[in-house]
Amino acid sequence: MSAVSAASGSNAPSPPEIEDPIGRPEPIFREINAEQTDEVVEIESACMRCYQTGITRLLPTKIPFFREVVLMSFKCDHCGHINNEMQSASEIQKSGVRIELLVQSPADLNRRVVRSDNSSVSIPEIELEIPVQSQKGEVTTVEGIIERTIAGLSQDQDKRRIDHPEAAGAIDAYIERLRKLKELPTPFRLLLEDISGNSFVENPLAPASDPQLKTSHFTRSQQQNEQLGLYEQNHEEQNLLKPIAEDEWPLENLHGEVLQFPTNCSNCQAPCETNMKLTNIPHFKEVVIMATVCGSCGHKTNEVKSGGGVEPQGVRFRVQIASKEDLTRDVLKSETCSLSIPELDLEVGPHALCGRFTTVEGLLVAMRDQLDGTLFHDSADEATKQQMQRFLDTFDAVMNLKRVITLVLEDPAGNTYVQSLSDDDAEPDEKLSVERFDRSFDDNEQLGLNDMKTEGYEQDA
Repeated sequence: MSAVSAASGSNAPSPPEIEDPIGRPEPIFREINAEQTDEVVEIESACMRCYQTGITRLLPTKIPFFREVVLMSFKCDHCGHINNEMQSASEIQKSGVRIELLVQSPADLNRRVVRSDNSSVSIPEIELEIPVQSQKGEVTTVEGIIERTIAGLSQDQDKRRIDHPEAAGAIDAYIERLRKLKELPTPFRLLLEDISGNSFVENPLAPASDPQLKTSHFTRSQQQNEQLGLYEQNHEEQNLLKPIAEDEWPLENLHGEVLQFPTNCSNCQAPCETNMKLTNIPHFKEVVIMATVCGSCGHKTNEVKSGGGVEPQGVRFRVQIASKEDLTRDVLKSETCSLSIPELDLEVGPHALCGRFTTVEGLLVAMRDQLDGTLFHDSADEATKQQMQRFLDTFDAVMNLKRVITLVLEDPAGNTYVQSLSDDDAEPDEKLSVERFDRSFDDNEQLGLNDMKTEGYEQDA
């Protein structure tokens, strides 16, 4: 979805597909290595310094434990101008992300921050705001953001003191406020908002929740979608889609059909196909199951979408896991469902794991795999590595049934299901409890229900 621009500022084409001798598509983004030269794409680009023609080299690659990126290097043989950049080539997420960090100690200044090109940063305490696309994406720290702001404001200050001494004095005073900010005379808030959903702030307490870090997701507006290059079909394009006659394709036929549509692999971006099937879960509802297997890298994904609407109430399941039988329960986790294990102080948000139809064991394996492959896992300090390893060892003990835990699934949309092992499948067994609850205002806001009008909308239209 993302567009790749040349390091000089001109538009560059997307990297071409690479095929092996037998015609099978190779991954576009491969693990970075010293021998990776055959995928380099060279294009002519205009130099922004002398306006002559230079060469931009593009290398699509994958950074371990991060995401797909495009490394770009521009060189002009006429004036010697050189420019290097890195742009994210990962998929734009379904929703934007807002992250609020309360910076209280020097350790908070060293928290790693991943910023995409489409993120904005603000510090309300000093009225600092860095707008969207005003800076290139980077992997930095909280202190690094402040230092980069100071460096940007300090440019041309010598000339500004001669031509505009009053403006230069005001900028010097603001730079001094930024420097004092790093001394932490009082706590301050760092607000990061990314409409593409590809930004991140480190949680040093992971996998436990961090009381200083708040993360929420939001639905993009039409203007924000267009800013990312996502445009809706216009009226003429919609007229090309002809509706199916009422009796031409009965619902019963759809239950028996496996539909296929082309897509790209989420791991290597090679072309592949997704299989989709509508099925009915007993004592629950209809769901849509989608599965993708990449023939190039072997990556497999499965995802489940609810076939019905949002339920009147949310649902909370508590499952005690003490035996092998407990691990075999069928679980339908919707994409709005969050997970937690109170005994391990572990919380997994609704957007961390996509919707899936699996077992309790499969859900635990997915949670462990995500923790083991966590961002910056390879570059973390030794104390953080040891802390994570101790937690993973505890998690392994849980999966080997050496420790009894309670898995809590909470879905404000009510579209999650856990199988009962009692003789009457409709009634929960002794190790399973089901609780219905009324959604809060924030729950409805996350689901987009507060802005939804189901009565009297004809008059407004």
